[in-house]
Amino acid sequence: MKQKNENGTFTSKVGFVLAAVGSAVGMGNIWMFPYRTGQYGGAAFLIPYLLFVALFGYVGLSGEFAFGRLTGTGPIGSYEYAMKSRGKKGGAFLGAIPLFGSLGIAIGYAIIVGWVVRSAFGALTGTLMRTEPEVFFSQMSSAHLSSVPWHTIVVLMTVAILIYGVSGGIEKINKVMMPAFFILFLIIAVRVAFLPGALDGYRYLFVPQWEFLLNPKTWVMAMGQAFFSLSVTGSGMIIYGSYLSKKEDIVHSSTMTALLDTCAAMLAGFAVIPSVFAFGLDPASGPKLLFITLPRVFQQMPMGRLFAFLFFLSVLFAGITSLANMLEAVSEAAQTRLKLKRKTAVVLSGVATLAVGLLIEQEALMGRWMDIITIYVVPIGAILGAVMIYWVLGVKEIKKELMLGREKTLSRVFDPLAKYVYVFLAALVVVFSFLIPGGIG
Repeated sequence: MKQKNENGTFTSKVGFVLAAVGSAVGMGNIWMFPYRTGQYGGAAFLIPYLLFVALFGYVGLSGEFAFGRLTGTGPIGSYEYAMKSRGKKGGAFLGAIPLFGSLGIAIGYAIIVGWVVRSAFGALTGTLMRTEPEVFFSQMSSAHLSSVPWHTIVVLMTVAILIYGVSGGIEKINKVMMPAFFILFLIIAVRVAFLPGALDGYRYLFVPQWEFLLNPKTWVMAMGQAFFSLSVTGSGMIIYGSYLSKKEDIVHSSTMTALLDTCAAMLAGFAVIPSVFAFGLDPASGPKLLFITLPRVFQQMPMGRLFAFLFFLSVLFAGITSLANMLEAVSEAAQTRLKLKRKTAVVLSGVATLAVGLLIEQEALMGRWMDIITIYVVPIGAILGAVMIYWVLGVKEIKKELMLGREKTLSRVFDPLAKYVYVFLAALVVVFSFLIPGGIG
C-alpha cells in the first residue's frame, strides 16, 4: 500500500533541488574531492568522475526520487511496497538496512559537525589562531565527552529545523544555507587565488596526467567519489522524493542536483587546495585537512581569522543540511512505523543520535564507527536500493513515475543504463568498498 504523506511537500522546484543539494554536499566534497582529484591525475580524474556523476544522476538520483514519490514514504515503506508488488515479504527488513546506514552516518556526522562549530567559534574568538592546530583539535576530539556542548548544539539545531516540517523547516533552511555556502566558498576561493604559491595548487588540481586514465584504481575512486557524493544510498533521497509534487520533472531536478553538487566540489577544490599549496602543506592529509592543515593556513594568511570563520561557517551549512536529510529519513520511519507524532519522532531521533554519539566522541572511536557504517552498511543499502527500484519494482513502473510532470520521453538508453549498467556499478561499489582499505567513498 502507498503511504499517505502527512509531512507536507516541497513548495517549489528550487526548494526541492536546494534541499537535495544540501543533502548531497558534505564533508566528502570539501576535503576528499580536491585531494583525490590531484592524487589521481588532476584534470584526467575529472573525466571518469564527470561520466559517473552524469550516469548516477540520470538513473540513480532519478530512480530514488521517483521511488519515494511513487510510494509516498521512506525506505522501509518503499522497499515493502516493491516486494509486495512481487507477492513477496521482507521488504521492511531490507529497507531498515539503508535506514540504519542513515542513522549510523548521522551519529558520526553530528560529532564532526560539532568540531566544525567549535572551530568556527575558535576562529570568531581568536582561540583557533593562537593555538597549535594539533593541540586545538586534540582538545576537542581526543578525550571522552570532550565535545559535548558543540555536539549537542548541532543535534539541537537539526531537530529544530525538522520540527518545522518539510516546507517550513527543511525547504526554508536550505534556501538560505545552500546559497550562503556557495557565496562563502566563492569569497574564500577568490581570496586564495591571490596567495603567493597558489598556482601550484591549481596545477595539482587541473594539469592533466593522462597516464592515470590507464590505472583502474583511478576509475574505481572516481566511481566511489561520484556515487557517495550524490548520496544515492537507498535512503535519504527516497524520503525527499516522497515530498515532491507530482507536477515536478524528476529527471530535470536530478540533473540540477548533480550539477550543483559537482559545482560545490569544484568550488571546494578552488578554495582548499591552492591555499594548502601556498603554505607548503600536505593536500592529502585526509579528514584532518579541515581541522589541522587548513587552520595552519589561516594562521599564516592575512585576515586569516575572518576567513577561518567564513570557512567553518560554510562547512557548518553543508553539514547541517546533510544531517537534516539523514535524520528526516529516520524520523519519518518512526512516524509511520511507530505511529508517533512528527515532533515526538524528530525528538526521539535526535536523542538517539546524541546518546550513541556521546559514547564515541573520541576521534579514534568515531573513526572506527564511521568506517563500519560507510564501508559496509551504506554500500549494501545502496545496492539494495538499486535492485529494489530497477529489478524488484521494475523499470516499467519507475518510468511511469518519471514521466509524471515531464514532457519529453526518456532516452531509449535509460532502460539498459538503469537495469544493467547502474545496478552492476552499484554492486561494484560494494565489492570495492570491502576490498580496498578505507573504502572508496
